[in-house]
Amino acid sequence: MTKHHSHAGSLDLRAIAHQAMLDAGFSPDMPLSVTAEVQDLNSHEQDRSTAPARDLRSLLWSSIDDAKSRDLDQVEYVERLPDGILRVLIGIADVDARVEQGSAIDTHAATNTTSVYTGVMTFPMLPEELSTDLTSLVGGADRTSIVTEMLVSANGTVKQAQIYQARLHNYAKLAYETVGAWLDGKAEMPAEVAQMPNMEAQIRLQLEAAQHLRELRREHGALELETLQATPVVNHTGQVTDLASVERNSARDIIENFMIAANVAMAEFLEAHGVTSLRRVVRTPKYWPRIVEIAHGFEEELPAEPNSRALADFMARRKTADPLHFPDLSLSIVKLLGPGEYTVQTARAESEGHFGLAVQDYTHSTAPNRRFADLVTQRW
Repeated sequence: MTKHHSHAGSLDLRAIAHQAMLDAGFSPDMPLSVTAEVQDLNSHEQDRSTAPARDLRSLLWSSIDDAKSRDLDQVEYVERLPDGILRVLIGIADVDARVEQGSAIDTHAATNTTSVYTGVMTFPMLPEELSTDLTSLVGGADRTSIVTEMLVSANGTVKQAQIYQARLHNYAKLAYETVGAWLDGKAEMPAEVAQMPNMEAQIRLQLEAAQHLRELRREHGALELETLQATPVVNHTGQVTDLASVERNSARDIIENFMIAANVAMAEFLEAHGVTSLRRVVRTPKYWPRIVEIAHGFEEELPAEPNSRALADFMARRKTADPLHFPDLSLSIVKLLGPGEYTVQTARAESEGHFGLAVQDYTHSTAPNRRFADLVTQRW
């Protein structure tokens, strides 16, 4: 068996991660052909798009992501219309404008299909010159994006949605941790929010819109699960020095609900235009009887046939009754629901839906810098 050692005499976790990528059939290293194309892209400031894009750079866009993230896929903006309706705009990085279909960059991305996060290092789907710069919605820069615009009522109903290309500017690169702690009353307002005029009101309006969307999905039976996530803290030599837990907060809720809404809107848009597309589905769980047994152990009764609303109500009651052990219960339910799958949705065919999110039409379109399926969706 091959052993990996670092200069400090300990395990070389980066080398192990690299070998694990190879063993799993991934291509962890960028081919020379990709490097050559990146150099060519760097010499051309303009993207390949020829369609006229709307100019929305004056709107107060912001992004919320992990503090260390540089591959920024989405930005958000919300405004209240005179009739009280919230106009929600979600800008997604227009990766297709830079990555030509069939190019070396595109072929490498299709091989790996996703960015792989090993904890000790990241193997990006796209060259970092793209994913962290040219196709990233970085703070303080103008970028081309695919915008999903939705009119959201107070009850969470999306009354109208449209999708179009636009130029925008990210005025504040924000982090889940600091924004979430502030919104939840656990910390002061982040400097990035305080220093930008009107940004506080903008973020609070985003939270309001996200809560409306969340409540409607909850009424339809969307599951609210909470599993414990730990990420390794790695020093400059690649050694793991600590584990950090990822906690749910209001900032994460904003992005989660906006991304779900944008993915639903995109799926419905493609269906309305008769386009064959990729769908992300979670089928009706075949292990439902075991879920019923678990509920029975808490002296709760679930229907004999799968019912997302009944399961969502059960989980909500358990979270209130025993929040300490709710992550353990959530993990059990996640395993029994089964994995999500990509399927090809042909025009006018009935969608299998997403059981966990309680939506009928759902695709992946909001992370094209790190998921190839999302880049494919952009090419409608």
